[in-house]
Amino acid sequence: MGVTSRLRHLDDWMRGWAWASIVANVVIVVTGGVVRLTGSGLGCPTWPRCTDESLTPHGAYDLHQYIEFGNRMLTYVLVAIAVGTFVAAWQTGRRDLRRLALIIALGIPAQAVIGGITVLTDLNPWIVSLHLLCSMAIIGVAVLLLQRLDHPAPAVPPRSAAVGLAWATFASAWAVLYVGTVVTGSGPHAGDADSKRNGLSPLQTSQLHADLVFLFVGLTLGLLFVCFATGASDAAKRAVVLLLVVEVAQGAIGFVQYFTDLPVALVGLHMLGAALISATVTWALLKVREG
Repeated sequence: MGVTSRLRHLDDWMRGWAWASIVANVVIVVTGGVVRLTGSGLGCPTWPRCTDESLTPHGAYDLHQYIEFGNRMLTYVLVAIAVGTFVAAWQTGRRDLRRLALIIALGIPAQAVIGGITVLTDLNPWIVSLHLLCSMAIIGVAVLLLQRLDHPAPAVPPRSAAVGLAWATFASAWAVLYVGTVVTGSGPHAGDADSKRNGLSPLQTSQLHADLVFLFVGLTLGLLFVCFATGASDAAKRAVVLLLVVEVAQGAIGFVQYFTDLPVALVGLHMLGAALISATVTWALLKVREG
């Protein structure tokens, strides 16, 4: 195999692992939502064991216990994918890819520890928020890894109206994601029947969340107009359009779930949408910034 063919093979291998990292971390967000929405958050009431006596569920059959334990087991899948991603990045010989892969690899055990703390604090809603946001951040880093594979970081960060607006859109997206976790922490889906909520008004936090969503969508529309007006690359335009499509779908699900008393299926779809928002807003920022 020639040098060019070998490098192309390594790039394809690395790209596959980067996609695997994105998909796996989106899946863990959804399965974490299943744990919460089925009231299984304390199915395994301690950590790192499932019970005081055993690492695994045992004794009388308890569906909540098996749902929570199954979600914990997915951590090992994430670890395997993170290790594979790091090994593939190491083989490329590129420091930037190795560094990003290492961040992803370290993020998985950090996420597991935060998850353990949520259990040990009886699903404290503020720590549960951090648990979800950690997964969102890992998804963003995995998207950055995918971008860096074909586009190394520019020596001089580009500056333009479009880039500034893309950063504002990115910041508003994270404000939406964070306040969304606060809304959940004030509502009925605590993850366990006896878990305390954060004490905030669901109506007021939902209104703040909706206001931030309108800001997010408005900034995205503005970013799209600027991309067309300034002759941005086709890749940047496609990325922003994709982000807008995901936003509209996510917003529609959010409004429907609110006015239908938060049915479990729609809340689960909304959590999937949140993970996709993290991925697509990162992709849009990178494409507008670097092409």
